[in-house]
Amino acid sequence: MTNDTNVHWHEHSVSREKREELMGHKGCVIWFTGLSGCGKSTIANLVDHKLHERGIHSFVLDGDNVRHGLNAGPGMLKDKHSEEFAKRFGLGFSAEDREENIRRIGAVAELFNSAGIVTLTAFISPYRQDRDRARDLVGEGNFIEVLVDAPLEVCESRDPKGLYKKARAGEIKGFTGIDDPYEAPTAPELVLKSGDKDAETLAEEVIAYLIENKKISG
Repeated sequence: MTNDTNVHWHEHSVSREKREELMGHKGCVIWFTGLSGCGKSTIANLVDHKLHERGIHSFVLDGDNVRHGLNAGPGMLKDKHSEEFAKRFGLGFSAEDREENIRRIGAVAELFNSAGIVTLTAFISPYRQDRDRARDLVGEGNFIEVLVDAPLEVCESRDPKGLYKKARAGEIKGFTGIDDPYEAPTAPELVLKSGDKDAETLAEEVIAYLIENKKISG
């Protein structure tokens, strides 16, 4: 077993400030949270596109995409060596695995943030404690929690992946909003009413927030 007392943090020779100066904007983490079907991924990708058009260095960490790679569970990877790894270290959807999923994403998001990249994450991240840990890791002022707020009945009526239907039929257990809780943020930096407004309008609200808070220029 590796002795973790031999693992030391190494300071980078290029500071975050120098990276941000080179890119012409601040790094941050925009953490979209909300029920399945509320529009997190759609809005995050629209914001990413708008940032790219402005010459901003940004990247989206999407829940489904991460589950196909970094946090892939058994059956998600093709070659036998990766499959064996997934069996040992991959994640499912238990409360414990969801906690670890968000912990890993928080760590990756912080790496992007430290590189001066505007990082957008789109995960249900249902538990308040897990999101608070991600905030602590990224640091106050760099973590922008965005609640994508749509009533359960609206999300269920959309059901783009057919997950609510399966959850109602008992084919999926522990589904957020049905038989597992969603703990909404108590004081998010931004609330997007996705049950009332279209994704384009909401993406512009995020851009306006970034400009107002001097993360990017107007």
